Amino acid sequence: MPEVVVYGIENCDQVRKARAWLRARRIEHRFHDLRRDGLDARHLSCWLGRVPWDSLLNRRGLAWRRLDAQRRAAVTDQASASELMLEEPLLVKRPVLQMPGQIVVGFSEALYAGLFE
Repeated sequence: MPEVVVYGIENCDQVRKARAWLRARRIEHRFHDLRRDGLDARHLSCWLGRVPWDSLLNRRGLAWRRLDAQRRAAVTDQASASELMLEEPLLVKRPVLQMPGQIVVGFSEALYAGLFE
């Protein structure tokens, strides 16, 4: 089976649900912790080639709310969002599931079932 990578952080509920769903179905995957391992420009560019920047940027999380209003207002396009996500990887909506030729943002059982079953 092609490599499956789950990007997220350990204490995120949605990441935990996604990983538990994969483990329950014995789907081999690797976990990449955005807090510990960071995010590089190559991966982010790949993701942004497949999903819209405003779907990848988490504007509901604590990391976004901690930014000052001026920094939030400066995010107006893919370039500004990309720069901010590289600087603050926790601004990426989680989990990001990466498989060859496919990037999925977020978790739902129906979505994952459609991908794997």
